[in-house]
Amino acid sequence: MSPRWKKILKWSGIVLLVLLLIPVTFFLLVYNGAFGKVYTGEELRKIQNYVASEVYSADNRLLGSYFIENRSDLTSKHLPPFILGALIATEDARFYEHNGVDTRGLLRVFFKTLLLREKNAGGGSTIAQQLAKNLLKRQDHGMFTMPVNKIKEAIHAVRFHKVYSQQEILALYLNTVSVGEDTYGFQSASRRFFSTTCDSLKIEEAAMLVGMLKSPTRFNPRTHPDLAFGRRNVVIDNMALRKYLTPEVADSLKKLPLTLKYNRAGSAGTLAPHFVAQLESTINKLLDGIKDKDGNKYNLYTDGLKIYTTLDAEMQTCALKAVHKHMKQLQTELDKLQGKTDPWGARSTLISGLTRNSSRYKSLQAEGMKESDIEQAMQVRHETELFDWEGGHTTYCSPVDSIRYCQRLLQTGFLAMDPWSGEVKVWIGGDDFAYFEYDHIRSKRQVGSTFKPIVYAAALEQGVSPCDYVKNEQKIYDQFSNWSPANADGKYGGKYSLKGALAQSVNVVSVEVLLKAGLDNVLQTAKHLGIESEIPHVPAIALGVADISLYEMVRAYCAFANGGIIKDAVFITRIEDRNGKQIYLHPAAGKGKTALSPQTAYYMSQMLCGVVNEGTASSLRSKYHFKDVMAGKTGTTQNQADGWFIGFTPGLVAGAWVGAESPSVHFNSILYGQGAHMALPEWALFMQGCKSNKRLKKYLKGSFPKGPELEAMPACESYIPDNALKKAFRKLFGRRVKHDKTQ
Repeated sequence: MSPRWKKILKWSGIVLLVLLLIPVTFFLLVYNGAFGKVYTGEELRKIQNYVASEVYSADNRLLGSYFIENRSDLTSKHLPPFILGALIATEDARFYEHNGVDTRGLLRVFFKTLLLREKNAGGGSTIAQQLAKNLLKRQDHGMFTMPVNKIKEAIHAVRFHKVYSQQEILALYLNTVSVGEDTYGFQSASRRFFSTTCDSLKIEEAAMLVGMLKSPTRFNPRTHPDLAFGRRNVVIDNMALRKYLTPEVADSLKKLPLTLKYNRAGSAGTLAPHFVAQLESTINKLLDGIKDKDGNKYNLYTDGLKIYTTLDAEMQTCALKAVHKHMKQLQTELDKLQGKTDPWGARSTLISGLTRNSSRYKSLQAEGMKESDIEQAMQVRHETELFDWEGGHTTYCSPVDSIRYCQRLLQTGFLAMDPWSGEVKVWIGGDDFAYFEYDHIRSKRQVGSTFKPIVYAAALEQGVSPCDYVKNEQKIYDQFSNWSPANADGKYGGKYSLKGALAQSVNVVSVEVLLKAGLDNVLQTAKHLGIESEIPHVPAIALGVADISLYEMVRAYCAFANGGIIKDAVFITRIEDRNGKQIYLHPAAGKGKTALSPQTAYYMSQMLCGVVNEGTASSLRSKYHFKDVMAGKTGTTQNQADGWFIGFTPGLVAGAWVGAESPSVHFNSILYGQGAHMALPEWALFMQGCKSNKRLKKYLKGSFPKGPELEAMPACESYIPDNALKKAFRKLFGRRVKHDKTQ
């Protein structure tokens, strides 16, 4: 052999050795933890102890849970053979023949997928490797992300097979997989799509769930029934191919329709799902500062914690019944008045904008579909379940039709708090969490006349009396760009005392009261009352043009009921670990912050009683026949887009907001669109429910606090008409008073 060839062979050997050493070295680096922790078999064994954390109401009712995978109810004994057959035949045909890594499968992927570019060659990950990915989550390692994670998953897969039986691995896997929407694990998926447990599934139902694993969104039977039907039959064919079913049985199963018994109750439960959802971040913040005996932080999703909240389940039930009864009637009224005409008009960009922002549109974009094809797909009709107050209904419509339908619906938010402790007792964030997850308690809408009590409180703080009179006249304010506010009823004349003007919600008087108080003082009072939303520095805030959340407004009204003191809202009372050991206890309620003077708070509570006794909320007396001490304020925004009522008794403050997602959807008549019609009935029905409950009726008893050092509410007429003014002058001066038309 020539020296040249010897040199070539020598360097070829060196290159080959280096090429072999690089992957081996890389593997050893990953194996020894250079790219993050690699779990031992013993550590992997402990994973089976992961338990969901549960949320309870103040009266010890389970509200919901938080988990990564909820597998406490599913063990290998709950798995019928056909479920395992469907899973293995579709996801890992050689499951019983390998030790966690399928070498033949990897070679198949290399040659068919990478070299021959066959799209349907299948993946190379075994069930155990997918289990490792589900449980331990992939980490970002830059350009090495994929090889590092794949190597880790292979190592963990082999170790899984060493510490668990094959049946246990299958059970663990079926507990960790995402099956679309908010479901994790076959047990919750069985409840979601078929309203049953995993061990009661039929063969075709199990095949459908297994089929969804490939792409939970694309093969969701609720939103894409045709695709889900075809995918289900692919799984059935796989079962027949692998001898888990006879060809005859497979053929008969493939002919069966895709039948769902859909149950929308998710991990957030059905009683207070918006409340459970919004608590998640609060709990995680609390847990950041708490460590277990080993110095480790608690994990909300795996450590089986028990979170006890302030929410009152019986009171929440009263509120849910009230909301359902009122909203059902209100939606019927709106539908009759609107007919089939779209309130936003044919040329509006509202629907097109919502369509492009929908999850369906974005998922098709993520799949690489062309815009024109997406727009066409969004017009294709298929079986869809839509919300209504009868429990939902199924119809054939396109995604765009579904968006248009939902935009015509009125939404609501309802919140109740104990003003003395700050405890949140009721939280209803929308019509139905299963259809609408957006929380309207935290959303910001124009507050209308519910802001007026803040204006009047600011005036009282500046020394204005509840019996000071203001002319009921329309003015042009040159200093505010010739702004001329008007009364909702278009009526003017006479004079109103402050308490009378607030009771009747007189706009022009309220603006004058704001100017008497000073715009800056009103803004400062709002801040003291806990309003954190940005309020425009314009006098129109007296009419409620500011966008503020229901949460902020209810909390602000707590100061009127609690002698001017505002408390921080309380959601959680205590947290226990899985063994019942208390790891968090909410601090004892402090004195709170002084938002208003006790005198102002007392005057305001009495003035707001006037709203109920003789003003815009008087239907609480005339229609609902309440004789209890009550106070509150209605609110209606421009074009009746929003209806509000925030009311309180000596023991409870509660607020209701009603409106559509878009302000363009509204009642065209003030008769139907005012807060007294849109929102107040919810409050009234809720209070009726509380009053009929032996335990809850205590919240309606008592009177508003008035210490001995406080002045009593001064007595004066709410309104003095112009003729009464003339008579008063005649009596005083003994002569007729002529009206000067030039003034």
